[in-house]
Amino acid sequence: MIAAILIMTMLGAMLGIILGVSNRLLRVETNPMVDELTALLPGSNCGQCGFAGCAGAAKAMADGSALPTICPPGGKALVKVIAVRLGVTVDVSGLSDDGPQIATVSEELCIGCCRCLKVCPTDAILGASKQIHNVLREACTGCGSCIEKCPTEALLMKPTPITLQHWVMPKPLAA
Repeated sequence: MIAAILIMTMLGAMLGIILGVSNRLLRVETNPMVDELTALLPGSNCGQCGFAGCAGAAKAMADGSALPTICPPGGKALVKVIAVRLGVTVDVSGLSDDGPQIATVSEELCIGCCRCLKVCPTDAILGASKQIHNVLREACTGCGSCIEKCPTEALLMKPTPITLQHWVMPKPLAA
């Protein structure tokens, strides 16, 4: 029994050392600007920007092939931060900033067609065929992709309700 424990401990230690050395020798260098922009983006990977995810959008912004205004869920605040980080000037007067929103289902209009289920990037919509659907508040990123697919307009975007779990104390105003 003791021999088996010692062998497994030695095997684990040797494999850990091998992984540590290979991590240092085989590291792939990435653009630090892409990493910083990816950290700034919401991380919902909703696809509203036209890229496969937030990492793709960050790479496009770092390359200069996309404007800082491509992320609708980020709002004006994110556009300003990204523009400062990239060193560009952006006019944010034309952007709409409705604040955080989530999708809600109107139960009397939902026919259970499941079209919204297929396009939700975070699987925030629950339901089955010919049954009323519901949206998980914690999983919804507010991307709005389900709104376009609903044939009965049963899905609506509403501001995130303020509850004890979601309430954030506003910052004090500067005097």
